[in-house]
Amino acid sequence: MLEVMDLTKKYGKTLAADHIGFTVPDGRIGILLGPNGAGKSTVIKSIAGLLRYKGMIRIQGQDARSLEAKRSFAYVPELPYMYDALTVREHIEFITRAYGTAVTEEEAERLLGRFELTDKQEKLGNELSKGMMQKVSICCALVIRPRVILLDEPMVGLDPAAIKELKTVILELKADGCTVLISTHMLEMVKELWDVTFVMDKGHIVGTYPREAVADEDLEALYFSVTGQADRKEGI
Repeated sequence: MLEVMDLTKKYGKTLAADHIGFTVPDGRIGILLGPNGAGKSTVIKSIAGLLRYKGMIRIQGQDARSLEAKRSFAYVPELPYMYDALTVREHIEFITRAYGTAVTEEEAERLLGRFELTDKQEKLGNELSKGMMQKVSICCALVIRPRVILLDEPMVGLDPAAIKELKTVILELKADGCTVLISTHMLEMVKELWDVTFVMDKGHIVGTYPREAVADEDLEALYFSVTGQADRKEGI
């Protein structure tokens, strides 16, 4: 479970996140949806532990800053970062050692194969395209078997086959009881995945919509309505 309570973050005099609160239960997929500049990145980076903030964030009932919470949490950033001197396979080994996760050779091979990285295992971080870096970042997050996973614009830069595989993986995580939060501004990329959508605008959560209450086509209309973008229906 992921719980965000009264999250507030300022940059100087700019209030980027204004008393944000929402919960994504175990086995559910939450979508943090909003236009550019809505404050999504601030919320995402706060959950990931990259920013100081006021308020409380809990991961599986633990303070997100605690070691116990971090052990069960994985983060796929919008802009993946690779170590130049490590190969693809060494990135996987580094993450498993850092988290103390036991992963067999077969499990690692299977994971890399799902994202067509089997023949890229010996490539160094600085030899990878952005799309391949994104795939490695996803594999590094999955290999720790997280109970809560946060994905920030995870499908940007991926080829169609990788997007399809990632969607399959996300549904598998849900079926396994994992909590999933996806931050995006592209509703069409996640329309078959979501259980609850949080629409964010100007530092606030301006709407919370469970799937059982809103059809996909109605969610799009609601999004444009609550964000004041009714006349801008392209590239959400």
